[in-house]
Amino acid sequence: MKEMLLRGAEEGYAVGQFNLNNLEFTQAILQAAEEEQAPVILGVSEAYIPYMGGLEFITGMVKSLVQHYGITVPVALHLDHGSTYDVCIRALRAGFTSVMIDASHHSLEENIDITGRVTDAAHVLGASVEAELGRIVGREDDLVVDDAEGMYAVPEECLRLVRETGIDCLAPALGSVHGPYRGQPKLGYARMGEIRQLTGLPLVLHGGSGLPDDEIRQAIKLGTAKINVNTDNQAAFTQAIRGFLAEHPDAYDPRNYLIPARQAIQESVKAKIRLFGSSGKAKREV
Repeated sequence: MKEMLLRGAEEGYAVGQFNLNNLEFTQAILQAAEEEQAPVILGVSEAYIPYMGGLEFITGMVKSLVQHYGITVPVALHLDHGSTYDVCIRALRAGFTSVMIDASHHSLEENIDITGRVTDAAHVLGASVEAELGRIVGREDDLVVDDAEGMYAVPEECLRLVRETGIDCLAPALGSVHGPYRGQPKLGYARMGEIRQLTGLPLVLHGGSGLPDDEIRQAIKLGTAKINVNTDNQAAFTQAIRGFLAEHPDAYDPRNYLIPARQAIQESVKAKIRLFGSSGKAKREV
């Protein structure tokens, strides 16, 4: 993931992280990235690990689908919002190529300590690490942060976190939210630019679903090289299933409604990839 994001930051585009929720999501995201010839990050939130059958199963499924579909674009398998050192290590051992350690709910000193230990272990294995500073509000799967807890990341604290841990990318809380937005989002662009300039690292924007296109483009101009999307894909998936069953109430073969749902995710992902500017950016083997 590190190489993907460094190139994106240098060339002025972002790589999409699209979360895996089941088999159909995985198929759709991989096929969309291949069609767009775009690098892609497959995100797995901690809450979905048991639902999807465990870390080893997820890794095996992704590897099998990459081979089955003949995927040629770069693919990173990423643990999203890993809450502890232990879960990050388990993901790395299972074959994940990057992890996010989210110790943002701890003090800065404890965040630095936990994040540094995860980074040391990941780098030994050639994996990349994302960390968070500040609190990104809203709900993502089983992770809930109330508005009252929300706070913007402090640039000087971001610099300290980066210097003392050696992380590869940073997700500073700057006004985006997990889940659906309520009203017009207000991203802290001035602070985003300052953090990018201070740290020199590619930035990560969580809560990419529902943000207006111009907000996305502005974030990319200021050094955001990774944008996380899940809610938009979940909504497209569910809407397609509801629509099919409303028109075909006697349908019972899951393929009948899951194939249109998979196609809906694929189109949703392709649209995001184009918006992020990563279409055609996959490196070809010579």
